[in-house]
Amino acid sequence: MAEIIQKDGTWVFDGDALRLTPGRDKNVSLLRRELGELLVPLAALAGISFEQGKRSGRLRLRLRDGADPLLHATGGRLTEPHDPYQLLVESDRYGVAEYFVDEVRNALLLDQVPSGPVDAYLLPGPSVPLSVSAGDGIASFDGERVRLEWKWQAEDAKSAAGPRTLPLADIAAVEWQPTVGLENGHLRFTVRAAPGKVPPKYDPNAVELWGFKKDPLMALVAAAVQARLPHPAARAALEEARPADETSAPAPAPAAENDHDALLRRLRELGELHRSGVLTDEEFTLAKQAVLKRM
Repeated sequence: MAEIIQKDGTWVFDGDALRLTPGRDKNVSLLRRELGELLVPLAALAGISFEQGKRSGRLRLRLRDGADPLLHATGGRLTEPHDPYQLLVESDRYGVAEYFVDEVRNALLLDQVPSGPVDAYLLPGPSVPLSVSAGDGIASFDGERVRLEWKWQAEDAKSAAGPRTLPLADIAAVEWQPTVGLENGHLRFTVRAAPGKVPPKYDPNAVELWGFKKDPLMALVAAAVQARLPHPAARAALEEARPADETSAPAPAPAAENDHDALLRRLRELGELHRSGVLTDEEFTLAKQAVLKRM
């Protein structure tokens, strides 16, 4: 077992997983404290590194694409103070940090963990229910529906209709964007059958963020919702199986795609995705029907 204890937090590696616990130092970000302890399985890791500085260094974990709903929902836009996969290391613990890196890297090699993307989330995301107040609204999520309530600063385009409830089944995607310079951030939900996007300031499906202390906490709501949406790999498989729009002229298909054996192979692939839990029953049925129509 390898362990490193710092004011910024404690990382423990037992050979199978890393346990990341945020520190209680006043400089530890609010997001990391609210997120709490993380258990990262070895299979979710793509790599680990340690960067030395004159006064302090930094341990960094690199997760495989698609392994963590938090990283997917935030699009890699979490800055250093809020990134739970970084640990500030004091200069007198550089040797311990290097040993920690060696232990994790050796385990990755011994277990032959690939560094490529995964087709299912390997971390569960933030626990629910949770509620965050920031920017012009309050976003709450209970695992089945999102509720958006508006503060007095919200535009009439939002507040006039009152609180908004979005069932999880109606949400196609979620996005968190931090405030950058003079450009405000947002937490936005893409809702099926909703009109085209409007600026977050006027979008009833978005909370506009102004760069204050609690803004990063909205990323927790985004991650909790993302963890319960179909994995991007499942959506990609569904899109691939979906027939082309009948209103558009079909492009000439390669001979292999028209081959009966190729379609049978596609059905077997969809069956494997369904058995492994990547595709839900509904998604599997739709994808299978699309392939059968092509046959």
